[in-house]
Formats: sequence, C-alpha cells, structure tokens
Amino acid sequence: MAKEVKFSLVFRDMWQSAGKYQPRVDQLVKVAPAIIKMGCFDRVETNGGGFEQVNLLYGENPNKSVRAWTKPFHEAGIQTHMLDRALNGLRMSPVPKDVRKLFYKVKKAQGTDITRIFCGLNDPRNVIPSIQYAKEAGMIAQASLCITYSPIHTVEYYVNLAKKFIEAGADEICLKDMAGIGRPVSLGKIVAGIKNLKKDIVIQYHSHAGPGFNMASILEVCNAGCDYVDTGMSPLSWGTGHADIIAVQEMLKDAGFKVKEINMAAYMEVRTMIQEMCDDFLGYYIPDLNHINNSLLVKPGLPGGMMGSLMTDLEDNLKSLNKWKVKNGQPELTTDDLLIKLFDEVAYVWPKVGYPCLVTPFSQYVKNLALMNVMQMEKGKARWSMIADTIWDMILGKAGQLPGPVAPELVEMAKEQGREFETQDPQSYFPDKLDEFREEMKQNGWELGEDDEELFELAMHPEQYRAYKSGKAKADFEADLAKRKAAKNAPAAGAEGPKSVTVQVNGVNYKVEIAYGDAAPAAPAAGAAPAAAPAGEGEDILAPLEGKFYLVKDNSETPKKVGDAVQAGDTLGYIEAMKTFNAIRADKAGTITAILVNSGDSVEEDDPIMKLA
Repeated sequence: MAKEVKFSLVFRDMWQSAGKYQPRVDQLVKVAPAIIKMGCFDRVETNGGGFEQVNLLYGENPNKSVRAWTKPFHEAGIQTHMLDRALNGLRMSPVPKDVRKLFYKVKKAQGTDITRIFCGLNDPRNVIPSIQYAKEAGMIAQASLCITYSPIHTVEYYVNLAKKFIEAGADEICLKDMAGIGRPVSLGKIVAGIKNLKKDIVIQYHSHAGPGFNMASILEVCNAGCDYVDTGMSPLSWGTGHADIIAVQEMLKDAGFKVKEINMAAYMEVRTMIQEMCDDFLGYYIPDLNHINNSLLVKPGLPGGMMGSLMTDLEDNLKSLNKWKVKNGQPELTTDDLLIKLFDEVAYVWPKVGYPCLVTPFSQYVKNLALMNVMQMEKGKARWSMIADTIWDMILGKAGQLPGPVAPELVEMAKEQGREFETQDPQSYFPDKLDEFREEMKQNGWELGEDDEELFELAMHPEQYRAYKSGKAKADFEADLAKRKAAKNAPAAGAEGPKSVTVQVNGVNYKVEIAYGDAAPAAPAAGAAPAAAPAGEGEDILAPLEGKFYLVKDNSETPKKVGDAVQAGDTLGYIEAMKTFNAIRADKAGTITAILVNSGDSVEEDDPIMKLA
C-alpha cells in the first residue's frame, strides 16, 4: 500500500516570507472557505511568529483575528498550527515564565491545535518547557529541529536532538529548514534516523524555496518516511517563500505516494483573492526581488521568513548610507552592491558568534550585526563598533547555549566592556511579570479579555499593544501606507508632478504632500505623531541609524526626561531597527535639556534626537 503524505498550507508564513504585513481579519475570513474547498490540505498555518505583532501594528485586535480565522478550519476538520519561538514566545525577546504558560492556554482556547516550538540555538532548555506547557494546555506539541548547514550541524547532531525532544514528550517533530539550505540527502538521513528512534512519530517538513534545494529535499524526506509537507501557493510561492502545492503534489504522485487531489477551480479562487489582497495594500510591502529564487542565499543561509522584511530594510539602509556617501564625496552603492557585501559579511560573522541557527531572532541578530559592520566599515569605522544589547545576550549565552565557540576577538571585547558569559537556564533571567501587567490593565481600565487574552497580548507585546490601544499604531501605519501609495504615483524623472495627492486608506482620505529629488521633505501625513517641544541649549545627540526612536525598550526601565543628569555610557534611549533595539549612549556626562522626538517616532541616521549640556 502506498504511503500517504499530507499537505499543510503555511498561509501565515507565505505572507511573512514575501513582505512585511499579514492580511486583515476580514480578508482572512473571506479566503478561508476557498482554501477549504481546495480539498488538499489537512493542516493550515493560521497564526504565530510575527502574526500578532503585525495585527497590532496596523491597529487590529489579534485575538479576534485568530478566533475568527481558525473557526472555519475547525468546522471543516482541518487542523490549525502556529509558529512558537519557545523562550521568546511570539516575539523577538525572551518571555517571563508565567506569560509563557498563559500563552498556550490562550492559543488553545482561541482555536489553535498545534504549536510548532523552535529555538534558533536548538537548546533543549528553551524547547522542553514549552513542550510541557503546550501539552498541559491540551495542544499538540510539535518540537522543531532548526536546520542549517555547518561543521557542527550533522545528521547525528539532529537525530540526538530529536531523541531528547521525544523523550521530553514531544508529540511530533518538525524539520524546520527555514533557509532552505538543508542538503537533500542529509535531510533524508535525519528523517530515517528519527523514524528508527520511534516509528510512529509524526514528522513534518518545512522548507523555503529560495536557494533551490527544496523540491529535491521534499522528495528525499518523503522517501525516508516524512508524514506532512508544508507548501505555499501562487502568487506567493517560490522565491523567498515555499514550493507551490501543485508542483509538490504532482512530484509526489509520480513518485508513488498517496496524496489528495487539488480542486483547481478553488485554487484559482484563492490565488485571485491573494492577488486582491496584494493590490489592496499588502503588495506595497513586498519587494520584487522576493519573488525570485536566488542561490546566493546558500552562502549566508538567511531564512525565507526574514527575507520578506530584509529587502525593505535594505532599501532604507541603502538610502541612509548613500546619503552619507554623497555628503562625503564617495560613489553611491546599488542594492546589489549592498546585498553582496551583506551576504559576505553574514558568512564571515556567523562562525564568529558560534553558529546559531539563522532563524528568528538569531537570524536577525546575525544579519543586523553583519549589516552594522558593513555600514560602519563603509564609513571608515571599525568592524564590531555597534553591537546591540540583545545581540550581546546571544553571544554571552543569556538566550541559550550557542552550538559553537565564540571568536577570541569577541571574547576579548566582552571582557573589556565588563560583560560576562552566562551558563544558567535562560528562563532564570526573566522572572514572572503577569501581576505587573494585570495592574497596568487595571489602572488603564482595560478589560483582561476572554480567557485573559488581552492580558496575554499586553504581556507578550507591551509596546505594540500600548500603541494599538492609544490609536498611534493605526495612525502611523495608515500614514505610512498613504506615503507609499503616493510614491507609486510619482512622475518619471524630469517630469512635473503633483505637489500633493489624496490617497484613500481603509476608507479614510489622506492628503499627502510630495517632494521630488532634493526638494524639502514631505510634510507629515494626517495621523502622524505631533512635533516634540522646542530644543533647549546644548549639544545634539544624533540618531546612530535609521529606525524608530523609543525612550525605553520595556516597562522595566525608567524613561529619561528633560532635566535628568547622565553619565558617560548611560543609555539615553533606543533606535528600533530591523526588529532589534539599539542603545543610544551618552558620550559624556551632562544634563538632558531637550528631547526632540517622541517615543515611537521614525528617525533617520544623524537626526538630532536629544540635547545634552
């Protein structure tokens, strides 16, 4: 009898791997019946990872979204699954223990069946507690092996890791080939090795198409006994995304596997709806290069899910870097120039920081560190001259044990800065905090929500949730979208264009002022944050890079205010760029005489943000 291979549609990851945002809940609810009608999926990835932060960023309640989105799949008998970052929950940074426990109870109550738990360090100390919390909440605990290719990450390494997770109670194992750089034959050996450990363990394979290995990899893992394969579909398949369900289904059918047929009329219906979502607003955040497969990705091993936002980030950084180059009489770089320099630097940096698997958040940390190195070196500064505290946490072992040793030069730098390497359980650094968040909700008059889901949302994404509740998140998003829509209407070089346009976003009209070439910058769109107070006396503190300015990165810190005395080296605030908070430190002692931007405002490199006298 032919072995059956079942399919999962990774709808959330399709969007994350393409660009910056996810569909709105009305779009999700509309497309769900057509996905069900396709008839080929036993599982659909509905949420997890960056999904909820994205909802908050454009002013939508993620809890209502998840409940509405999972409901039709349950009614159709299709399992829903989500992406879960273990110690980091649904975010980039570690989560307190009591928040992690609440996480699984909330997601189970909202309708998510399976949680795919992963740690980019493959540290069992981070994954095993999540296996236990998920099972206690009644979820299916799928433990992931984060796949990469290095001298350390061998077949034996992965089979031994799977053994630990199975012994800890994992219901299923996922081979999470997030960069698509797992070599096909080795992946087949890993699956065979796991099936030898426990014949009936369910194995699911997740891979990205970018580097070009994944169709061969899918065939190899299925021949070795894989049970489920993750797939995407047009117009968000291939490129930095996933293999298309049509190609995978046809390949496996030809190889003799039992697979479900695809209702092609429904496929085309879903395809049309996805394109409509792109045309509505999501396409403004999807760079063209993310539709293209690129074997250059084999060398840096950057994951597909990160490539979705990388190209957007790269555009901003290139603009900032070229602005500096023009000012200093140097030739500008192209996107390809910067991309190649970045890929080369990632390949250089990765072994130096101990070979963490390049998946969230460690892919962002390694990429950000590499990009900062490139930016600094292009300006004649030293490599390693800007390392964010969260990246130091990874290097020092605070986020878990690195697979390999840290380079001597970074060990020496840590010593010079008084930083210590850590060996404790990573969770021990992040004590319980739910009571603090409960008190904050009480003081604000906010409801805890059904099954404490609103409490959970604040605790998991504090800054984004506060911005959502205040309305700032929605205003910022709609202003940004209005600018992007206006920019698309910009005239060709040399042509005379309009000085302003009116753009409709979600039924609201925004008048956007447009500047061309070297003209003055456009005025803020409606809904943008108000200007800060006038400057005081003293020396400008400049933004070290482009991003969003925050006075604090979490509620454990006290924000600086005008009149505060600071010492050299004190943290004045942060620039959040590429999902990392980069500390702005005082170069000398003094008194803050002005704060020139509001917390949450976007700033460019070298913008004055404070005055120090």
